[in-house]
Amino acid sequence: MIGQTQPYQSSWRKALSMADVIYHTAVRDVRKTHSNALFAILVNMLQLVVMVASFYLFFVILGIRQSAIRGDFLLYMMSGIFLFMCHIKAVSAVTSSEGPASPMMKHAPMTTIISILASLLGALYIQVISLLTVLFLYHVIVNPIEIQDPVGAMGMLLLAFFTGAAVGMCLVALKPWAPQLSSILTQIYQRANMIASGKMFVANTLPTFMLKMFDWNPLFHAIDQARGFIFINYNPHNSSIIYPIVVGLILLVIGLMGEFFTRKHASASWSARR
Repeated sequence: MIGQTQPYQSSWRKALSMADVIYHTAVRDVRKTHSNALFAILVNMLQLVVMVASFYLFFVILGIRQSAIRGDFLLYMMSGIFLFMCHIKAVSAVTSSEGPASPMMKHAPMTTIISILASLLGALYIQVISLLTVLFLYHVIVNPIEIQDPVGAMGMLLLAFFTGAAVGMCLVALKPWAPQLSSILTQIYQRANMIASGKMFVANTLPTFMLKMFDWNPLFHAIDQARGFIFINYNPHNSSIIYPIVVGLILLVIGLMGEFFTRKHASASWSARR
């Protein structure tokens, strides 16, 4: 009715309402490509296994199957690949979320921030479940593994995911203004991180001139620090936990500012340019 006002909601009620919308949007996002969430997890697990197997065969063929860290060689490889995949999936989750010109934004509770958070939550859920399942199967079937500090290792996984989300925020803020450029930059960043992440290198063994090629990348620091938590014989000296946190926060602030500006100038014609 005309003149009808919305009932007052406390901060806690608003937070619960927003969490409920994020949850249902995340479920929708997970089932966007596969109606069965379990199948989506299995596909992601297959991607992880294929990537690990590919790099393993690559090192075996070259005859350099020897870890730079004393310990399980496959665990050494998985420590880099898992964080790399988590970082890249976070970038993809943000850049593929619903934009300000999406028809979904016409529904009152829905906002671009809710869409981004839901996409991130769905991606993180799939990555963590896949990672834990692969590690469990490897521990039971192939070789028992021992992680020195599981909490610290999981913290580095979340840090890699956070920095990926921060990078994605900058790209998604650019997307409505220059969709093709944003898509190209996203692909370049993802492909470059196949090498720039340093997932197959150990920072302590790199000479100074090579270290400068990788230490700009927050993912490189997260992977190297994660190996310090995973392996008892490795103590990272040439990487930092603070650096990816600072870079992630800076990129997140820039991305949020850009997204806020973009949302204020949203146009229905943008959806036709994608």
